Amino acid sequence: MKKRTIIRIVSFAVAAMAVLVARNLALMKRNESTLLALQNNYVRAVEELSTAADNISNTLRKELFAGTADMHQKLSQQLWRDSSAAKAALLQLPVGELGLENTYKFLSQVGNYSLAMSEKLREGGSLSAEEYERLTALYDFSKKLCDDMWALEGKVSDGSVSFGGEDAPGGESAPPTVTEGFTDFEEGFDSYPTLVYDGPFSDHIMQKAPLMTSGKQEVPIETARQRAAFALGTDIGELTEVTGEQGKMPSYVFSDGEQTVSCAVTKQGGYVSYFIKTRDVITSSLSEEDALAAGDEALEALGYGNMRRTYFEDIGNIMTVNYAYYEGDICCYTDLIKVSVAMDSGEILAVDARGYLVNHQHRMFSDKRKSVLDMQKKVSPKLSVLSRGLAVIPSDSEEELLCYEFKCSAPDGTHVLVYFNAFTGREEQILILFESESGTLTM
Repeated sequence: MKKRTIIRIVSFAVAAMAVLVARNLALMKRNESTLLALQNNYVRAVEELSTAADNISNTLRKELFAGTADMHQKLSQQLWRDSSAAKAALLQLPVGELGLENTYKFLSQVGNYSLAMSEKLREGGSLSAEEYERLTALYDFSKKLCDDMWALEGKVSDGSVSFGGEDAPGGESAPPTVTEGFTDFEEGFDSYPTLVYDGPFSDHIMQKAPLMTSGKQEVPIETARQRAAFALGTDIGELTEVTGEQGKMPSYVFSDGEQTVSCAVTKQGGYVSYFIKTRDVITSSLSEEDALAAGDEALEALGYGNMRRTYFEDIGNIMTVNYAYYEGDICCYTDLIKVSVAMDSGEILAVDARGYLVNHQHRMFSDKRKSVLDMQKKVSPKLSVLSRGLAVIPSDSEEELLCYEFKCSAPDGTHVLVYFNAFTGREEQILILFESESGTLTM
């Protein structure tokens, strides 16, 4: 081999090596930048969650001092917004593998229970000593959540708590991860009060034996893993069993290797009861129509049929859509499923079908009903009826109520839902729709 040829080979090799080194350095720099951006987004989500928890605690304390129905209404509306903001922030943190069933339950119930108490006062009732005790208990838990979140935020800021995934310098033990703070709070619900009220998150509804899983055979764990992988849109090999949930709805719970998702599949029947993906959603480039369509497709793919959208909200670039089951032309508000859609890509970040699994059944309704026209005459003369239909709503017992639902317009343009019992003619419920750019709130 000629000397010139050898020189060329060495030159090319050196050049190629330089290119590879430069490429690797660029990739390392890019990965470091990506990791830094991700960490910053996590820090921001913790701050948003801490702020929301602070607001919830302060508003609940005001609730204990409120003396009028109007003030309770104002405060309960604020609680609903703050609890929605807290759930949106929680979805952006890497805590999916924890499940956090109690934490999500608290954030769902705190606003709804307050709304139910507000409605009771508006109807001329008063809060009992037991209901004040429950509000006090909710405040105590909100204060604990608030204190825990701000303490966690401080540890994240000073570096004593990490989000996982970093290598400790010098072979030292890695700092505690952010999940430990949530685990402590999740395990502190031993004295959490049982909340009974008119609403889909009431304990008397969620503590029922699930109708959908009753009598179903137990599915093998690998079958459940396959269904979890399908729901999450991931490869089955990426999922490992984390734990099992007991209670009224025993389930397998799976997570991915990075522990950014959590998916529960019922042992009886193998139904996907819920899943959560935690990631930051910075932008909102998806149209409202496309986001709603993504939610529709997700439910259809999971096998939940005859579901129609009722209300939705867009908070923190995450759209949460409420779906109700339809038995023919009857809307069953008891059979609820919630779907959360990322507004940057249309990815499904969360599905909660537990309300559906608890309550869903094939219903046979008697034809011996009151005349819908007679019931419409009972609607307040202050309201103009826009549409009417039949709906199944929950009551303060485990009984379901078949009602005529009248969607009405008030003189100021506010939309109101009025419910009359289809068999007794009793006016069972009045809900006011608060509609804004972010979605619709019923109260």
